[in-house]
Amino acid sequence: MLRFFIKRIGYGILVLFGVVVVVFLLFHALPGDPVAMIAGQRSDINTRQSITSELGLDKPLHIQFLHYLNDLSFISVHKKSVENGQKYSYSEIKTFDDKVLVFKWPYMRRSFQTNKKVTEIIYDNFDDTMWLALSAMMIASFFGIIFGIIAALNQNSFLDHLIISISVFGISIPSFVSAIVMAMVFGFYLSDYTGLNITGQLWVNNPLSGKELQIKNLILPAITLGIRPMAIIVQLTRSSMLEVLSMDYIRTAYAKGLAKYRIVFKHALKNSMNPVITAVSGWLASLMAGAFFVEYIFDWKGLGFTTIKAVQSLDFPVVMGVTLFIATIFVIINIFVDLLYAAIDPRIRLS
Repeated sequence: MLRFFIKRIGYGILVLFGVVVVVFLLFHALPGDPVAMIAGQRSDINTRQSITSELGLDKPLHIQFLHYLNDLSFISVHKKSVENGQKYSYSEIKTFDDKVLVFKWPYMRRSFQTNKKVTEIIYDNFDDTMWLALSAMMIASFFGIIFGIIAALNQNSFLDHLIISISVFGISIPSFVSAIVMAMVFGFYLSDYTGLNITGQLWVNNPLSGKELQIKNLILPAITLGIRPMAIIVQLTRSSMLEVLSMDYIRTAYAKGLAKYRIVFKHALKNSMNPVITAVSGWLASLMAGAFFVEYIFDWKGLGFTTIKAVQSLDFPVVMGVTLFIATIFVIINIFVDLLYAAIDPRIRLS
């Protein structure tokens, strides 16, 4: 089991290294002048040279990449100075002349627009995106499994064909299109009946009582974001249930006279959940990355909204930092699922 865990960690590190390479190369390939964004168009030559030196843009590309890796690493080597101590907020491990080996959190640079640390921007906006993704996944899992079971138990009936048709439509429609439709229909035209708003946050400032929780503002973006994974879970549950229901032990259970609901929910459903668990675990990380347009349309101030604003203003450090953060979450969730499978099924671990 330990060897299996180490291998998965190694694969995860390789994936993250590949993401870092792609993100770094995109930073240098995209148009825009980082120095001009930070210093302004009317800055003097000395200021521009100082910023260029601080960002390392006056060095060869491979040296810049090594410096970027050094900034992202938990354990890194830096020049010992008061400025670096404030910049990285590190804890010293060992000192070598004018260099120091340190432990620190990854330094993802600073925003070109606000000069705020990217890690602080991610921290401030992550919880809204997390609650949106979790809510969407809960809605998708609950209704996806229920409708998948209904479709499997009524195979080839009108109800089965209707559920499959709707699920195919749900997979096909882009999230930004469904977001616009949901916002206009339920947040605008039918708002008097639904009580829902087109835009809004999970926490709203009240001058009298302070922050108030507004669950209703979460409903439309969560349903919109959950449409595609729900459609996939419906089809996975249906196909997996049909496969399990055709097995010999299910026919034996029927022959023994067990109640249908016990056969379905205690035996068939339990053994048909593996592909559904895979879909849920993969979609949870994907939803955090795919919430960008949904957040933008519903004005939901999360990582997606922040990233789109950063793209529009060419704020590269924010875009790079959020991309690496989402990739890290994706890798961690996949490692956790692999370990869960290995714990449940020894054949996965042995193979």
